Amino acid sequence: MKLQFEQAALNTVTAYGDDYVEVNRVRYHHALLLAPEGPVERWPAEGEAGFAAQSLRALLERAPEIVLLGTGARQRFPHPSVTAPLLSARVGVEVMDTQAACRTYNILMSEGRRVLAVLLL
Repeated sequence: MKLQFEQAALNTVTAYGDDYVEVNRVRYHHALLLAPEGPVERWPAEGEAGFAAQSLRALLERAPEIVLLGTGARQRFPHPSVTAPLLSARVGVEVMDTQAACRTYNILMSEGRRVLAVLLL
């Protein structure tokens, strides 16, 4: 008889560096969209243009309760109009550097929260 609880494999950040994020031991050298389940997706833009209201609005289809925006090596806040669609839909938005976003994502994901992370390098 098995007494251990088996949890389905979830997308977990297993490492990160200045030019990569590793998810489930696979390294990515480009911006990405990460959710606990499903494929790791390429994010369409990098750098200062990494966030646009239209691209973030599309995240609403996934019904997140919180979206983490990892802005690269340092924290850079997008213009308020960019995050407005998420905030008006009562979705939490947290902006931080990408390494902090990776750590925060792992914690929220392990708690079973409906979290999405957009990670720029």
